[in-house]
Order: sequence, then C-alpha cells, then structure tokens
Amino acid sequence: MSKIYFIDLDGTMYRGTKQIEGANAFIEELQKRKETFYFLTNNSKRTKKQNVEHMEKLGFRNIKEEQFFTSAMAAARYAKKHMDGKRAYYIGEDGLHEALLENGFEISEDNVDFVFVGLDNQATYEKYSKALGYLLNGAKLIGTNNDRMLPQPDGFKVGNGSIVHMFEYASGQTSPKIGKPHDAILEEALDYLGCKKQDVVLIGDNLETDILLGVRNDIETVFVTSGVHQVEDIERLDIHPTHIVHDLRELL
Repeated sequence: MSKIYFIDLDGTMYRGTKQIEGANAFIEELQKRKETFYFLTNNSKRTKKQNVEHMEKLGFRNIKEEQFFTSAMAAARYAKKHMDGKRAYYIGEDGLHEALLENGFEISEDNVDFVFVGLDNQATYEKYSKALGYLLNGAKLIGTNNDRMLPQPDGFKVGNGSIVHMFEYASGQTSPKIGKPHDAILEEALDYLGCKKQDVVLIGDNLETDILLGVRNDIETVFVTSGVHQVEDIERLDIHPTHIVHDLRELL
C-alpha cells in the first residue's frame, strides 16, 4: 500500500507566520495524488480548528481538522490511559484546553491531580509559581513535549521542553516523556488515526525530535533542512535520516 505521511509543522511547513518555500507545493501535490497525510506536531498551543486557520492564513488550502495530531492530544490521551485522576490545572493555550476536555478532564484549581504544561505565550511567573504549588502538594507533572527551542522567522524562541525541565527541577518530579522523539506521541497518534507503524513516513526539520522518533521506531524518515538543524548536524548528533532534502518539492 502507499505510505502515510506524518508531517511536522514548525520548521517544516512554516516558521512562525511565514510559510516555508516548497511546503505548499508539496501539500498540494499530495492532495492531488490523494495521498494520506497527517500533521504530527509537538506544538500544543492551537486547537485543531486554529491549526487549520493558521495554515490557511499562510496560503495552504483544503486542510482538515482531522489531519492534526498534537502533543496536547497525546498528553491528555496518555494520562487518561495510564494514570488515575481527573482534575487538571494547565499551563498552555487553547489546544491543550481542548485536548483535556475532549479526554474527560475537569479543569480545576482545587484538589488538582495533574499539572499539564504546554507552551503558553502569556504565562507569568505567578502562574508558574501557582502550578509549582500544586506539584509540591502531590499533583503529577505532565509535559506535552520536550523541545528546547522553537523556530521563528527571525531565529528561535524558548521551547516547551525548557519550561518542563524548569518544573522538573523545581518540583523534584519527572514528567513522562510524551512528544517527539518519545514513543508515546507515536503510539497515541497511530491509535487515534488508525494507522500502522510500518506504513508511516516521518517528515521533519528537527533531528532530535522528528528524525530520532523514526530512527528509534525503525520508521522511514525525511529530514528537511528548513528549520532547527542542518546537514552538518547529522554527524554531530549521530542521528541519521533515511532521506535528506533541502526543499520538500524534491520528494515529488
């Protein structure tokens, strides 16, 4: 059967608010060929609808809500399956809020069972300290992903992994590892989307997340040099993709 593409977003489709050259042509060709593809992202900020709107604003067309699987969705599904408790406090944006509600969690500031930590551009020192209080009182820390940094049009911003690490250090807890390159996001995505691992190709710009996930799971990978890493990083990190492209149109 034909392959199912799991495509990264930040650094692969766009950098912040700027579409990456070749990305739209690649997606349009997949659509034309009626190929199956999904967006597998560590970015927990947007709801499925907001992800569609963001991509449409950048010029992509005919993207569907059901084509997205985020680290927020993976974290909520993972906690629901493997841990007890329903009351959740979260640091994050609409995407994490949506994922928690869809998986039956109650958003609470009382008798909190979980503190979910996703990227939140509006988070404050006070909010971080409040979350720490719940963690020190027995709530379990669940980070959506461990990205150190996030590609932007003019450089990089602090990634959610750096924030999760701060909470681990402050609370003495260790969050389960959910987002790429860890197996949980892949397992939850395959379950949610009804795919089999052997049918998947992973496409992304980050050797330490996108490509390493594929390497660890014996999945075909395509590394595109449009985001976090470049070709020279392959030997330095000793993470070797199946294919290397500088523009996704090279795959067509």
